[in-house]
Amino acid sequence: MRYEASNSSRLFRCFLGILVAGLLTEGSVAATAKSPDDLDIITVSTRPDTVSGGDVLVRINAPPGVGISDLIVLLNGQNITGAFRPEAGRHSLLGLVDGLAVGQNSLMAKAIGPNNETYRSANLTLTNYPITGPILSGPHEEPFYCMTQLFTLPASTNTLGPALDADCSITTRVDYVYRTTAGTFQPLTNLTSYPPDLAQTTTSEGKSVPYIVRVETGTINRAIYETAILHDPTTEGTPTPFKPPGAWNHRLVYTLGGGCVGGWYIQGASIGNGGILEDLLLRQGYAVAASTLNVYGNNCQDLLAAETIMMVRERFIENFGPVASTIGYGCSGGSEAAQPISDEYPRLLNGILVGCSFPEVVAAMVNNITDADLFLHYLNTNATVAWSDAQTEAATGYPTVTTLSTIGPGNAIRVKAQGGTCNAIIPKDVQYDAKTNPTGIRCDLYDHLVNVFGRDPTTGFARRPIDNIGVQYGLEALNLGAITKQQFLDLNRNIGGYDNDGNYVSTRTVGNVAATEAAYLSGRITYGGLGMRRTPIIDYRGYVDQPENSNEVHSRFHSFSMRERLLEANGNFNNQVMLVEDGSTTTGNGLFSDTSPVLSHALTQMDQWLTKYLADTGPDPIPVKINRSKPSDLVDACFTNKGTVKIAELQVYQLDTTCNQLYPAFSTPRMVAGEPLANDVLKCQLRPIDPSLYKVRFTPAETAQLKAIFPQGVCDYSRLGVGQQPPDGTWQMF
Repeated sequence: MRYEASNSSRLFRCFLGILVAGLLTEGSVAATAKSPDDLDIITVSTRPDTVSGGDVLVRINAPPGVGISDLIVLLNGQNITGAFRPEAGRHSLLGLVDGLAVGQNSLMAKAIGPNNETYRSANLTLTNYPITGPILSGPHEEPFYCMTQLFTLPASTNTLGPALDADCSITTRVDYVYRTTAGTFQPLTNLTSYPPDLAQTTTSEGKSVPYIVRVETGTINRAIYETAILHDPTTEGTPTPFKPPGAWNHRLVYTLGGGCVGGWYIQGASIGNGGILEDLLLRQGYAVAASTLNVYGNNCQDLLAAETIMMVRERFIENFGPVASTIGYGCSGGSEAAQPISDEYPRLLNGILVGCSFPEVVAAMVNNITDADLFLHYLNTNATVAWSDAQTEAATGYPTVTTLSTIGPGNAIRVKAQGGTCNAIIPKDVQYDAKTNPTGIRCDLYDHLVNVFGRDPTTGFARRPIDNIGVQYGLEALNLGAITKQQFLDLNRNIGGYDNDGNYVSTRTVGNVAATEAAYLSGRITYGGLGMRRTPIIDYRGYVDQPENSNEVHSRFHSFSMRERLLEANGNFNNQVMLVEDGSTTTGNGLFSDTSPVLSHALTQMDQWLTKYLADTGPDPIPVKINRSKPSDLVDACFTNKGTVKIAELQVYQLDTTCNQLYPAFSTPRMVAGEPLANDVLKCQLRPIDPSLYKVRFTPAETAQLKAIFPQGVCDYSRLGVGQQPPDGTWQMF
């Protein structure tokens, strides 16, 4: 475990983070009773210190001997007992507490005896924030462009219309749609009778019901959110947390959308993996939630994404009552959100089903795409020696030379403030240009995360952790004899880097050390040893590494990088299962498609896994609970024949296995240079050049060239990276 090299203070922070993650994932979110004889006040919809919108769903557990009818509840001294109702099957009250003031509020529960004496009491402080946020993510990004006028309502061509204020708010609305027998969703215009082409559906609980969906659309945290749930308005009343829709299976799936380029300064006008009406989920009785700021194409950072999940999920629970589990569900950028969120903000997502996955965007994604971009720029512009295709593939680790152009320039643009990608709604005259508008907004990943990285006092812009000092590109290829010494020297002399605006320069990129440390301490680099260690993960991959695909950026090695981090942090990867099949749209089932029998069954398996795991209150260690809760048929596997033939086999990186013959995993320029499989080093520690460590012999003149190319030394990947350490605990606020 590379983290064992950390100093004692880092280990203490790691231990503290794991302890906090455990407390937040098992048992109540709020203050628990001091003894079995005390009252217990629990916030059900969110943590007591992160309430939003002025209301919160609360449970009050009474110990044996305390009558439910003896309880009274006070909010800021005012009696609100009437907001609570006894819960069936529990010795408790459930109530929607509203009217909270912004800031701290006092909630008290008391048991009153026959002589009006208080014989039990409990207090809880509720901290309430505006529904517009922020709570966790730090000061709002400005400027911020509303897009309600572009957001299309489900099963409709109508939009939400203009926003009502500078926070992009709209009036919350509820619409009903139904699934037709022809397999489409249509507006339900009459709420008192059924249309003739209404389909029926059978839920995961075996209930056969009319396929009618209640869709709520509103704004939370400056995002447009939607929730969808089976509900029949012709036979059921308005849902409440005390009487939710009868067809709901009490599970919530939170869908997370992909993308990244252009995901800053905007509200966004798209949600989920293509909208809220996810037939695979809804027809089985799952509720679905999503928001525009949970699509990486609108908001390419997981901190704001976590905050928005928290607030939308809170709203959902206050509408419909407690959820049995929440599943994070998404591909590509959706995985870049789900994985770090599950580690840093435990219990928002009880389990995650991710496809075309990356551990996160800041390291695993960016190192690969920027190296590809720089390598391609070198070949096209700066190379002074010839390279064959085979030599390029050996030095990059990619399956083909076309991978450079497929994943490089079009993706690396997200780190380029000069000429970067701003959404079309952002006026040109507010966008940054070093010459004509040096104080304009910078449309890049790092300025979007300025609350984490901080500002460079010299430039006023976000500090950047991107770095390639000491990286020996092509090192493994050199040692294997796949490239020549001259190519190795020329590549490393001329590959260059980026300046602070993301322009190509002849010198290497120097990462800001404060930004590098912040990336690790804040959890923007997914560690895997906090909340994630107790989060069931199904890593589903529609395989597209081969050159005939246009999605090669979704490389399979990223799944193994996340597995390696879990192994390093926890000593096992019991909570992660890998499933891989052909992701081609012609010969396979695509990247992340509901038509895949593998993906659709994985949802069922995740539900089964969570149901058993969350019910296990025994004292055994988490890895034991996770293992024994896992469905027997949920094992590492690859699939052929469009997901119909299963090959159960432990998935391992680049060994000779049946699955690797079918779906080989490749490498990256940084890994060819020696970076470990975990792929989590932003800035490497350096060591002096030692000619004896190469498999080839350099002449004195060539050694002098090496030292001139690397005057500070070369990467020593046997050591932790600069600033590399576990996060500074969970549930951080900025």
